[in-house]
Amino acid sequence: MNESAENNWYGIRRFPWEIASISVHLEQLSHFWAKTLGISGSQWRMILALADLDQGEGAAVNAVSKRLHVDPSFVTTQSKLLEKKGFIRRQASSEDARVVKMSLTDKTYKHLASLASQQESLNEFIFAEFSAGEMDELNGKLASLKKRLEKACLKVAVDF
Repeated sequence: MNESAENNWYGIRRFPWEIASISVHLEQLSHFWAKTLGISGSQWRMILALADLDQGEGAAVNAVSKRLHVDPSFVTTQSKLLEKKGFIRRQASSEDARVVKMSLTDKTYKHLASLASQQESLNEFIFAEFSAGEMDELNGKLASLKKRLEKACLKVAVDF
């Protein structure tokens, strides 16, 4: 194996460990922010997903489960707990009663607003080395890699 191929192989072998480490740290940050609201890290991520997905009409359980890469039953269970705590509203869709739409409450939006400056400061620290263009490029490459990994999983499932 030539030196270029060997360096590439090393990078490929190292990549999953770097991603796993990043994932652990992101998980820790989620737990930190969740703790400020008295909820779990998973529930915090659900709130963030709803904040992104809800365009004024609520977000369906299936849309949130896809965003979080979890089973819809998990979203249903957690959303009911968040509803009891007053963080989200759940209601049947007016088009299809089988579809549950969720949205954040005013209480949640106030909590998120109160944390915004801390989050912004932390994000500035974390992403200080990246320009807006570099972040766009990184996110684009990660999205492309995610699609290729999804296809690889399907390929492996078919081949084995």
